[in-house]
Amino acid sequence: MERSRNEEQTRYSSFSRRSLLLGGGMLLGLGTLVGRLYQLQVVEAERYRLLAENNRISMRLLAPPRGEIIDRQGIPVAINRQNYQVLLVAEQARNYRQVLDRLGGIVEITEADRERIDRDVSRVRSFVPVRVRDNLSWDQVSRIAVNAPELPGISIEVGETRHYPFGAVLSHILGYVAAVSERDLIEQNDPLLQLPGLRIGKSGIERTHDETLRGAAGTSQVEVNAVGRVMQELTREEGQPGHMVELTVDTMLQNYAQQRLMGERSASAVVLDVTNGDVLAMASVPSYDPEPFGRGLTAAQWRALTEDPLNPLSNKCIAGAYAPGSTFKMVVALAAMEQGIDPGERVFCPGYYELGNHRFHCWSRGGHGHMNLQDSLIQSCDVYYYDVARRLGIERIAAMARRLGMGVPVGIDLPGEREGLVPTEDWKLATIGERWQGGETLISAIGQGFMLSTPLQLAVMTARLVNGGRAVVPHVTRAIHRPGGIEPTVKAPPPSLGIPERHLDIVVEAMEEVVLGRRGTARGARIDLPGLEMGGKTGTSQVRRISAAERAAGVFRNEDLPWHRRDHALFVGFAPVGRPRYACAVVVAHGGGGSAVAAPIARDLLIETQRRDPASREGPSGPIAALGGQG
Repeated sequence: MERSRNEEQTRYSSFSRRSLLLGGGMLLGLGTLVGRLYQLQVVEAERYRLLAENNRISMRLLAPPRGEIIDRQGIPVAINRQNYQVLLVAEQARNYRQVLDRLGGIVEITEADRERIDRDVSRVRSFVPVRVRDNLSWDQVSRIAVNAPELPGISIEVGETRHYPFGAVLSHILGYVAAVSERDLIEQNDPLLQLPGLRIGKSGIERTHDETLRGAAGTSQVEVNAVGRVMQELTREEGQPGHMVELTVDTMLQNYAQQRLMGERSASAVVLDVTNGDVLAMASVPSYDPEPFGRGLTAAQWRALTEDPLNPLSNKCIAGAYAPGSTFKMVVALAAMEQGIDPGERVFCPGYYELGNHRFHCWSRGGHGHMNLQDSLIQSCDVYYYDVARRLGIERIAAMARRLGMGVPVGIDLPGEREGLVPTEDWKLATIGERWQGGETLISAIGQGFMLSTPLQLAVMTARLVNGGRAVVPHVTRAIHRPGGIEPTVKAPPPSLGIPERHLDIVVEAMEEVVLGRRGTARGARIDLPGLEMGGKTGTSQVRRISAAERAAGVFRNEDLPWHRRDHALFVGFAPVGRPRYACAVVVAHGGGGSAVAAPIARDLLIETQRRDPASREGPSGPIAALGGQG
């Protein structure tokens, strides 16, 4: 009996302890729950209210209008134009492919369009609009609106597209805009780039000043449901339009230059203001229409551009590298005088120059006789420069060339500039693995061999020669128009190159005689208008080596060769004589002789440049009036 009571007492004690532990645990859990509810509903109530609100309210970016581009006269050259787009919402269309079939009876929808639409529909939610076609005419918009009941899910939206009023005339300067790529998203940390349909600058000024032209995004607060569908727009704040960019280019002069080159298969020309480096014209042919890039090129269009052997996408003024030929002789002349060679010293030219076992020929087979420095420039005697180069060495020649803007980037505000090539002994050893030869110095002195330059570099060299030895830097941006005012790009005069003025005068006087003198190589291209005369230098650069057999037989005329084996024609010039203001460089690829082909083009460009300069006009009876329709 006693044992039974003890067992009962033990069970009761054990039950009581368990009850207390269970009750305590329940009270602890309840307290924790109450505390957590208090924290959520009282202490952190505002935080979670905002989180819930953000799940309901979505902030979206709005693309701002892209800034316009104008030329130096204020003429718009890149603007935004209304763009009517057809959009498709797959959810509303149900069978969107059938809807596209019906829409195809109103506007053209290519197979490439259908493939893109299928791809876009598969990537986004069914209620997100997908672009079908851009740049619809008003007639097409009207016909779609009339047939709207039969086109569920189809809508029209008004946006903006980039328009270039002058098309291919300015394409190498302006560049173009195109869709944002994956690489752009990685390289640029800008949320604006994620907007569907946004276009950014891909080349030319559009790329150089893309962020300036792009502007700042606007915002739109929209109410969305649980799956992200927009229910209504709550607030809207438009973005800040991009800033206007003003160019140094004269569009009418640019158009003239482009048309003047159109007779050539591949050519380029640059006109500079020698006082400040303003690029007044920069023409390259063939060219291309920049507008289709904004809409998206088809595969066929892209192949046609990239597989064209004449390379229309390349701005040959800054990316075309050519042997400068005899236009390089001014560089050697200045290097010679800097090293103490008397410009009056005479060198005899029998038509060739011998160095070791090799004979280096002058372009004049019969020779020029005795030549001093100025004579050698006026008649473009090769033998004079062979002799001077042997005494100078390639290093001194290269140093002067770089001071004048050759073999180095000149710093123009356009992407894709090539630096050309001014060879040296170290360059050849590092690049080719061979030692420099004496004969290579000789052919470099007449702008051949490894020597390469761009048309822009030739124009810069000429500008620095005739402006008193000032290191002008070429540029195509004149100013940025900001809300606070106009910000010019050139704010200080160019520094001096340290070339003695008397040396420059000797070279410039010779360049004047090249055109105005009776024995000058460009006398056939002279400007016979008082006050507008030009000076310059011809150049003809070989693209192949003439064999001894060809030279003996005389069978090496350009007319007898296929186009791609003919010489390049070059000319650098300036005007007006006596008070130079403009420099010009012309390169006609495989054009033949510089005096016959390139010099007349430069003459016409310099006449037109001066005709358009208000400072050159002297009233109705002045020299400009005498031009009439010329230029």
